[in-house]
Amino acid sequence: MVCHDEHLLGDGRGFETHAHEELEIVSWVVSGALTHRDSLGSSATLRPGQVGHLRAGSGVTHSEIAAAPQTRFVQVWLVPDTEGLTPSYSVAEVPAGRGFVEAVRPTDGSTMYVAELDGGESVLLPAGARRHLFVASGALLRSSLAEPLGQGDAFLIEAEDDVEVTAAVPTQLLVWTLG
Repeated sequence: MVCHDEHLLGDGRGFETHAHEELEIVSWVVSGALTHRDSLGSSATLRPGQVGHLRAGSGVTHSEIAAAPQTRFVQVWLVPDTEGLTPSYSVAEVPAGRGFVEAVRPTDGSTMYVAELDGGESVLLPAGARRHLFVASGALLRSSLAEPLGQGDAFLIEAEDDVEVTAAVPTQLLVWTLG
């Protein structure tokens, strides 16, 4: 994982056309809508429940502009398994469900999962030697802290032990397993 960013943009604001290469870029809209356009001719407006995956490969230009007031999105950049791949862009619907649902697998060693939890609900994190957890909305209880982990907080777990988390309120979690 090279980068993990969270952005809050007003309608019509964002990132004008810019270039990337040799990155796997994953975008998740928490609220609002985000329009992606690129030099491949791809154009899509991501909304909550959809994941966008840009394989920058040998090189691509793209823009990301908010298409709704108060658009909040998370973006992760990963190093590709192989250099020089043909650039591509895809959008996938992530079905709502209890527990963790696989959202995207941009490289052989990385997978993003999404979970929607009710307040008081507990869940085991997906298995993995390295896991990056991000609280997209809501809050988690954490036994080793006096206060809960809230929206925008993240932590890395570098152990294969089972880890259970409990939502303090309705919560959306994004978890990356990294190989």
